[in-house]
Amino acid sequence: MDLLQGLALISAVHFLAAASPGPDFVLVSQQTLTNGRKAGFMCSIGIALGLSVHIFYSSLGLAAVLANSETALWVIKILGGSYLIYLGIVGVRSSSGIVQPPKAVAVDIPASRHIITGFVCNVLNPKAPVYFISLFTVVLSPEMPLVQIAVYGAWMMLIQLMWFSAVVTLLSNPGINRRFKRFGYHIDRLLGATMIVLGLKVIFTRV
Repeated sequence: MDLLQGLALISAVHFLAAASPGPDFVLVSQQTLTNGRKAGFMCSIGIALGLSVHIFYSSLGLAAVLANSETALWVIKILGGSYLIYLGIVGVRSSSGIVQPPKAVAVDIPASRHIITGFVCNVLNPKAPVYFISLFTVVLSPEMPLVQIAVYGAWMMLIQLMWFSAVVTLLSNPGINRRFKRFGYHIDRLLGATMIVLGLKVIFTRV
């Protein structure tokens, strides 16, 4: 498969994967509605950077090892599910009556914290090894140049970043954001509860 064919296939498959509802989507929505546009963008950057970890071990053939190791998947499931539950509890315990405006939060929460939150959420997704081994088995081959693998990886990260940047832009639109702010407290709790449910699902569902 040549470079352009691989990019076309990755674009179609990975966009659908990125757009499907999951922990990353819930986290970006929560961060944007609670902490503002900058927090959402920083979290999106963290999620895109998290992909680099999956791409790296997949290019080395480790995705197959992880996907077929019950112990490895069990550890990732416990860590990933527990982290999602922790993020959900933070949202559920929110005591603010409204979503705080971005300027009020920007001083208190450094951008690096939002990036790390998104990064860890993506890296600890136990479904990632299975997804990447499926995708890379179709696109990659043993004789493929390292440069081509790097291009594929960078393109997947860009797709991820563009999708979540679009989500952030939509949710931080003044008109839309004002409507959410009326029920900011309840939305924060709802998203937190959703995160807890996703965490429990990660822990108790076979990958």
